[in-house]
Amino acid sequence: VPLGVFWSVFLSLVWLHLLEVPDPSVVPHYQAGVVAFGLSAIIELLGEPFWVLAQAHLFVRLKVIAESLSVVSKCILTVILVALYPQWGLYIFSLAQLLYVSVLVTCYVIYFVMFLGSPEATKKSFPVARMKALLPNLVEDETFVNWKEARLTWSFFKQSFLKQILTEGERYVMTFLNVLNFGDQGVYDIVNNLGSLVARFIFLPIEESFYVFFAKVLERGKNVKDQKQDDVAMAANVLELLLKLVLLIGLTITVFGYAYSQLALDIYGGSMLSSGTGPDLLRCYSLYVLFLAVNGVTECFTFALMCKEEVDRYNFVMLALSFTFLCISYFLTRWYSSIGFVLANCFNMGIRIAHSIHYIYDYFKESTYRPLRGLLPSPFLVLVYIISGVITGFSEVFFCCGKGWIARLIHITVGALCFAATIVTMLCTETKLIHFVRSQ
Repeated sequence: VPLGVFWSVFLSLVWLHLLEVPDPSVVPHYQAGVVAFGLSAIIELLGEPFWVLAQAHLFVRLKVIAESLSVVSKCILTVILVALYPQWGLYIFSLAQLLYVSVLVTCYVIYFVMFLGSPEATKKSFPVARMKALLPNLVEDETFVNWKEARLTWSFFKQSFLKQILTEGERYVMTFLNVLNFGDQGVYDIVNNLGSLVARFIFLPIEESFYVFFAKVLERGKNVKDQKQDDVAMAANVLELLLKLVLLIGLTITVFGYAYSQLALDIYGGSMLSSGTGPDLLRCYSLYVLFLAVNGVTECFTFALMCKEEVDRYNFVMLALSFTFLCISYFLTRWYSSIGFVLANCFNMGIRIAHSIHYIYDYFKESTYRPLRGLLPSPFLVLVYIISGVITGFSEVFFCCGKGWIARLIHITVGALCFAATIVTMLCTETKLIHFVRSQ
């Protein structure tokens, strides 16, 4: 938390005094917005110990309820203030963000205040008995710093920092190098938010939940022969089916996203979004979602199994990749405007997927299990995807989007029929996956 306060203050000063500040007549209350978002980061850090405890002990329901309540509260407040006081500008989103983190932290605090010391906690032999134990304290007969844990923490900190560059690097390029004006940044943000809905609501929960699963089932740092073979079999089976699941979701979004990007933006934001670079940007983002899907599962397995030395080695790989990614983002944006950011992200994810696949292959090569087969869908299903992509592509040319609502409805109907055919083919060819989804 002290580090969080320092960085929030320092970076707020950077954003207010060193970077370009938008025109107050166009973006009012910018300074207040910067301060509010810095404060929200500090509040969220206060709830971090509770979040970590909930993750480690698989309190999935707590996480779902806390995040749902906070997101719903934020959305309701945003809608009300935008409708009633649009002149408030960034005050609206600043207040909504502060409400979001306050509700989130409050949910975790209330839950643990009620849970710690309760009969249920005693029954589960929960390692923390009182709220006071979650505050910083000195323990007698122990060294001030556990250096083994400190080194591991430092390794993960470096990895998190580099992952932040790789995940949000384009925003830093946009902010510090001014490769896009504020208008283009706005369109990019709208498309990015629309495109990442699936990643946030489907892929991220899968990645977080199964990271905990793999970390619990298999022991970090041990090779496949030294693990319990029943656990290895279960982990390999789950990994294969998870890869198949996210691959099919990603392929569906990529195939149908190509032909329906312009229509989606036209319905969402009118001709302002659907007539410029927006549709091409969302089409590229549909492809990027496929990379996101596969990378999430492969990395969650890899990071759950890596020992400290492997994490450190990977940090060097990520350092080189971060530098390469930032350079590619800059040059591709110069050539292809905002689409260059998405293409750079696809390159970045492709390299990370290749590394994770190599790690998974090496890990299982001394066993009889081949979970990477999950990345090979049924040939008949691939054929149906190709046919659907061609049909919906022609449908977009003939019926979308400036030919009236009847033509749009025809285009939507064609897509619905192709989507139904794809789902039916999936149900017939991927029976093992369907059983896994139903049961898990």
